Amino acid sequence: MIELTRLNGTTIVINSDLIETVEETPDTVVTLTIGTKYVVQESSRDIVDKVVEFRRRIMRP
Repeated sequence: MIELTRLNGTTIVINSDLIETVEETPDTVVTLTIGTKYVVQESSRDIVDKVVEFRRRIMRP
């Protein structure tokens, strides 16, 4: 799970395994495999970094 910030400043936590695409249009839109879309403040690079860090944390022995 990763924490992201909506444009209005509220925080959401999403399952990173469900992320299908991340687009900057110019706002960042995260589309999940179930069709839900979220517009967030983070850049696509920030989201990738959050997913990588999350996966590192869960893979540590």
